[in-house]
Formats: sequence, C-alpha cells, structure tokens
Amino acid sequence: MTATDRIDDTLRAHAERLKHARTADLVARSPSRANDLALRVGPIYANFARQGYDEPALEALFGLLREADAPGRLRAQFDGEAINLTEGRAVLHTALRGDTSQAPAAREAHAQALEARARMGELVASLEASGVTDIVSVGIGGSDLGPRLAVDALQGVGARPRVHFLSNVDGHAARRVLAGLDPARTAGILISKTFSTQETLLNGRLLAEWMGEAAASRLYAVSANTARPAEAFGIPPARILPMWDWVGGRYSLWSAVGFPIALAIGMEAFEAFLAGAAEMDAHVIEAPLERNLPAWHAATAIWNRNGLGHATHAVLPYDERLKLLSNYLQQLVMESLGKSARRDGSPVAGDTVPVWWGGVGTDTQHSFFQALHQGTSIIPADFIGIVRGDTPHVENHRALHANLLAQTEAFANGQASDDLHRAYAGGRPTTTILLDSLDPRALGALLAMYEHSVYLQSVAWDINAFDQFGVELGKQLASRLLPALSGEAEPEDPVTRALLAELRKG
Repeated sequence: MTATDRIDDTLRAHAERLKHARTADLVARSPSRANDLALRVGPIYANFARQGYDEPALEALFGLLREADAPGRLRAQFDGEAINLTEGRAVLHTALRGDTSQAPAAREAHAQALEARARMGELVASLEASGVTDIVSVGIGGSDLGPRLAVDALQGVGARPRVHFLSNVDGHAARRVLAGLDPARTAGILISKTFSTQETLLNGRLLAEWMGEAAASRLYAVSANTARPAEAFGIPPARILPMWDWVGGRYSLWSAVGFPIALAIGMEAFEAFLAGAAEMDAHVIEAPLERNLPAWHAATAIWNRNGLGHATHAVLPYDERLKLLSNYLQQLVMESLGKSARRDGSPVAGDTVPVWWGGVGTDTQHSFFQALHQGTSIIPADFIGIVRGDTPHVENHRALHANLLAQTEAFANGQASDDLHRAYAGGRPTTTILLDSLDPRALGALLAMYEHSVYLQSVAWDINAFDQFGVELGKQLASRLLPALSGEAEPEDPVTRALLAELRKG
C-alpha cells in the first residue's frame, strides 16, 4: 500500500481519536501550543495552533509527506526534471526568481529569465520616459490573475503609469476599462502563452482598433509564440517578450508576464517581489518538513480535506489591497489540484482539492460569516493580516487587527448558550498568517508559499499539479458553437439547440 493509498485510513484514525477534542481544549492541554505550532520565514509569521490536530496527528501528516518523498520531489522540480508527466515538461518557475539549483536545466532557465528580465527593464524605462499615463494589459487566467493581484496590492498613488486589466470577453468589460482613457497616452500589452486564446485575441483586436495609429508604436506582447502576434497585430520582435513551456500560466507572474507589475511599481520593486519568492524557495528546499512553512500549510490542507472531510476552504485577508487574493488562489489551487487521476493514470482513491473561495475582511463579516460561525458545514480558513499599515489612519488599522483577532478567537472557541440561536459551536479551524508589511518582498514570499504548498499536496495525493486539461473541453465546444451563433451551423446537442433558439430571438 502506497502513502497515497494510506492517507484516508491514517488520518481518519487520528480524526476519530480527536473528534471530541475542541480547538480550545487542544490549546488548553498544551500551554506552549500557541508558540510550538507557529513558524516565521522572513517577513511571514504563520500560526497553526487553532487547527484541529495534535502532535501525533501532525507527525502522521509529515510521515505521509516523507513517505511520498516530498523533499526529493521538491528537488526534482527545482532541478528541472520533467515532473509534468502528462505533458513531458519541466516546471521551473522557481528559476525565474532565483538561482536555487546547479542542475544544467535550471541554470539554463535562470539565464534565459535574466536575459528576458533585462529586456523587460529596458521596455519599462522606455515607457516611463514616453509620457504614457495608462497601460491596458490584455490576458486571461494566469496571464491576468497574478499580475492583477500584484498590481492591486502594490501599486501606489503617484507618478507611475496606471495599469488596467482586460480579461473577460464580455464587451461591457472593455467599455468600462477604456472609458476615460486617452488613446494618445495609452499603451497596450497582449499576454498569451500560445497567442491563440479566444478572449485575448478578441480583446486585443478591440484594443488595437481603439488605440488607432498609436497601436503601431505602443502595443506590446508577451508570448511563447512570437510569429502569431507579429502577423495579427503588427508587433515587432523588439516589443515582444518571451514565455517558455517550462512555466505554467498560473505560475508565470514571475516572468515577463509580470511586465504590467513592473510598469506599475517599477523594476526595483519588481526585483524585490522576486527576491521575496526566492527567499521562500530557499526555505522550502532547505528546511526539514517539521519546520517548513509550505509543508505545514500543505499538511494542514491534507488534514482538513482527508482527515476531517471538509469540502471548502476560505481565504480571508484583512487588508483591502489583498481583495483579489482569493481569485488568484482559486486558479492556483483548484486548477493545480482539481484532478481525479493519479500520475500513472489510475483513479485517485480519495478526495483531492476542496473548493477555495473567500473575500476581504471586514466586509465579509457582514455577508457570509454567519454561515461560517453557525452553519452546519465547517469551513477551514486562512486569515491573513498585515502588521504595519501604510496609511496615517492608525485607528482604522487597529480596528482591522481587533476584528481579525476577534474572528479567529470566535471561530476557535465559540460561545455556549441555552438559546441555540445565540450559540456558537466553535471548533472552526483557522490558520493565521501575518505579513510584517504589504510590500513586494512579503507578497512575493506569500505567493511562493502557496505555490509550494500546492505542489506538496499534489505529491501526497500523487497527482500532477501542472497540467490543466479540465479547462480545454469547454473552450473546444465554444469554438465549435461560434458558427452556430452566426447561423452557419446547428449544434448536435438538443438542449444546446433549445438554448440557441432563445438566444437568436434577441
């Protein structure tokens, strides 16, 4: 029996032993638990004391990771082995941000990344000097979510170009993005690995038409396919930055896909963003599992999914600048771990990824927290706070901290009452993650932590975290249905035909 076959049996035995142990009881039993189950890595402090495991259960979790050869599998990734087995590719986003391996494949990837970064720096400097006030970045999925999050979190108010994002093929999205912008002072970036993504091509053509003559000199591209954009949009090679097949879309913000980030915050800050991620890379590859932050986060996720059977997970940042974090993590986690086949093609034995979702505090306290506190389903959560605020509004930041602390305490301890309407069961597992400040280094480290946690979960479940075939079928069907929408064909599916008939009435 392999480690992955044993996950459910092993963890359920511990879960059965702990089923009557409330989180508050676990803390009360061990006065040092609050410190023992906490880790600091660079600008990040994480506390796992309010998770529902004890020391033997945690040891079992690390044992499962060790049995699955998590350290060796991490090393294989960093060294550039073709760990993406279904596509026969290396996975080297770590080489984009640091020189963490001496293996030839990793060294070559890092050299290519440095060359591309130097070219990107030249383009950033050129645009900074051009008088352009606005940048419209066109992409979708990994070409949009990561840069959009980083820009929203880190872009300050000042003289730098304002960066706007256009992803949805809905024409209303383009209208809203372009409203109030001046084509004469706007540059565009088209980001697509294959340069065949329908949404990006349609929005790219729309943007080029809106820019008019300016498109000839201020339209840029980031792609692994340089011929297609040059042919379709007239973008010369000097304004095309590269991507590579060893970087998946949802891991690509560290590459030239981060061009919009660098424009929004400057190259020096972008380098700090990469350095923060590289710091987490060094930690995950060097630290033993028992003191390894991504490994703890992965072990906790496996415990809550396989040991306790929780089907969803919430991400709750207490900083408005991180309001897009749950959107970004939905793709990173669910596209990576939403698999039902093991690496060898056999079916997985148990459950894999839960549904990830969330929102920013304190707004969400007045929307879905009712269900988290008193609903019948237990929803584990990551609470994320920022120690030092960057505004002069000290009382507001203090109120954020008070609410974060209060909610995590209430989730854990609850409150007894003879009136069930006013009773809080408690026992809701949470991890609290604190960033010293929300700066490029800390954000880079945080996102890299989540990346490594995702990979370690995939190692435990023996699935491939780096393909995404599940997104392809709908895209293929949409391409085939476009002729039907223009009256050139009829769909085979009877329900689709009925729906199409209603759409044609408009």
